[in-house]
Amino acid sequence: MIFKRYEWRLLLRVLILFVTLTATSLIAVQGQSYYIYLLITCPLLVYELIEMIRFQKKAQDEVSQFVESIHYRDFSRHFDVRKAPNELKPLRKGFNEINTTFKLISRERETQYHYLQKILELVDTGILSYENETGETGWINEAFKNLIGIPYIKTIYSLEKREETLYNEIIKLKPGDSKVVSLTRNQQLIKILMSASVLRSDDKIYKLIAFQNVSEALDETESKAWQKLLNVMTHEIMNSVAPISSLADTLKNRLQSPEIANSPVSSQLEDLELGIDTIKRRSEGLLKFTESYRNLNKITKLDLKKILVRDMFENLNSLMQPTMEKKHIELEIVLRDPALAIEADINLLEQVLINLIVNAIEAVKDKENPRISLSAEVQANNRTVVKVADNGMGMPTELLDKIFIPFFSTRKTGSGIGLSLCKQIMLLHKGNIQVQSADGKGSAFLLQFAG
Repeated sequence: MIFKRYEWRLLLRVLILFVTLTATSLIAVQGQSYYIYLLITCPLLVYELIEMIRFQKKAQDEVSQFVESIHYRDFSRHFDVRKAPNELKPLRKGFNEINTTFKLISRERETQYHYLQKILELVDTGILSYENETGETGWINEAFKNLIGIPYIKTIYSLEKREETLYNEIIKLKPGDSKVVSLTRNQQLIKILMSASVLRSDDKIYKLIAFQNVSEALDETESKAWQKLLNVMTHEIMNSVAPISSLADTLKNRLQSPEIANSPVSSQLEDLELGIDTIKRRSEGLLKFTESYRNLNKITKLDLKKILVRDMFENLNSLMQPTMEKKHIELEIVLRDPALAIEADINLLEQVLINLIVNAIEAVKDKENPRISLSAEVQANNRTVVKVADNGMGMPTELLDKIFIPFFSTRKTGSGIGLSLCKQIMLLHKGNIQVQSADGKGSAFLLQFAG
C-alpha cells in the first residue's frame, strides 16, 4: 500500500515515454514531409528520458540514505515528507514508519538489556561469561567480583595468573556440570558451587559460569550429618561399655570379699585385681569421653532475648580479666556502636565466646606481646559480626576446613568438642562461625548473626 502511488507514477512515466517513442518512430518512417514534427517529439523524448533518470536517481538516493541509517543504526533520522516531491512522499513516509518500528524494537531491547543487568547485579550468584574461541569476557556482575575478589578481567586467561586453581576448574568444567571448589579469601576458606552452560549470540559461542557461595549450606548439612553419626556412636558405645564397667566393678568386689581375700591364693590374685582396675578405669574414662560428646546433641532449643553487645563484652571482660592478667595477655575490646544489640541465647553465646577466648589464650601463650581482641560491628549485608582475634601462631590453610569437625583437635590434650559445639550453637542461631587464619600470623573467629 505504501508504494502504490509510487508504482502508478512510474507506470505513467513509462507509458508516456512509450507513446512519445512510438510517435517519434512513426514520424521518422513517414518521410521528409513529417520531419518537422521531430523537432517537437525528439526534445520531448530526451526530456522524458532525463526525467525518468532523475526520478530513479532521487528514489535511489532516498533508498541509499535509508540503508545508511539502518547500517549505522541511526533510527532517529527523519525523512521530511512535506518537502519531498509528490512521487517520493509515499517512499519517505514508508521509511519513517520503518524507522519508527526499528526505534521501538531497539528501545525494547535496550530496556530488556538494562533490566537484565539490574537483575544480574541484584542476585547473590556470581556470573561470568566468556567467548570460547577468543576467551574475551562478556558478562561479569558485582557478585562475581565480590565473591572472587577480582575487580575486572578482560579475558578468561587473565584469571590464570591470579587464581590458577579456579581457572583450571573453569576450563575443565563441561556445560551442564557442577562442581564445588574451595578457595581462600582473606585468610578464610569458602566453598563455591560452579555451574556451566553454553549460549550462542551473534554467531559466537559463549560459556556461562555461575558461582554460588555454598559454605553455609554445606556447613549446616555437614553439622546435621555429624549429629546423626554421634547419636549412633554414643548410643552404641555407652550400651557396650556400661556393662563392662559394671562387670569389672562386680569382679573387683568379689575379689575383695573375705573368703577370697583371706584365702591362700589371695596373693596370686593381685595381678588379676590390677587388671580389673585397669579395665574399670578405662571403661569409666570411655564413658565420660562419650558423655561429653553427647553435649553436641543436647542443645535443641534457644532462649532468645535481645541483648546489648556492650553488656556481654563487659561480663566477659570481668570473667576473663584475672586469667589475662596472670598470663600477661592484653585483652582489647572494640565496639564502635554502644547501642549494638543482637537476638541470642546469652548463656550459650557466652559459652561460645569463652571457648574461643580460652583457645586464643592457648594460641598466644608463646608470643612476646600476647594480645586478644574482642570486637563487633554491622557489615554491609546487615549482618552483625562478633570477632575474637589473636596474634598467636595461626593455622596452616589445610587445617581451616577441619577444625570444626567433631573429634578433631590441633592440641594433644584437646577433645575436639569445643569448636564443634560453637558451630552447632551458631547454626541454631541461624548464623554461622568462620575462621580467618594464616600460619604464624594469628587467627580470627567470626560469629555471624542474621540481620
